[in-house]
Amino acid sequence: MDCLFCKIIKKEIPSNIVAESDSLVVFPDINPAAEVHLLIVPKKHIAGVGEIGEEYAQLLVEIFDTVNILVKKNDLTDKLYRVVVNGGKAQHVPHLHFHLLGGQWKKYV
Repeated sequence: MDCLFCKIIKKEIPSNIVAESDSLVVFPDINPAAEVHLLIVPKKHIAGVGEIGEEYAQLLVEIFDTVNILVKKNDLTDKLYRVVVNGGKAQHVPHLHFHLLGGQWKKYV
């Protein structure tokens, strides 16, 4: 498979992984749109939102638990932040991932 995120997960492509569990990795976006722009990526290759079913309920809970940890760690609790999931042509890498954006915005997302 020629998936950029799968290669990062397998450590075939270097990345600054800031958090990791058995199910997901977190690393900074290479093109940040905000002061804090982290990608939360499941280790299992899931092409996009359309593939999400009940079997991923626990993974989604872990993703949002991780978001809450990252919000606190990056001092965003009392600031504006967003969690964004792109789909279709807006999803540049066809591997489900969540963007945590916060702090000073660099461009409109």
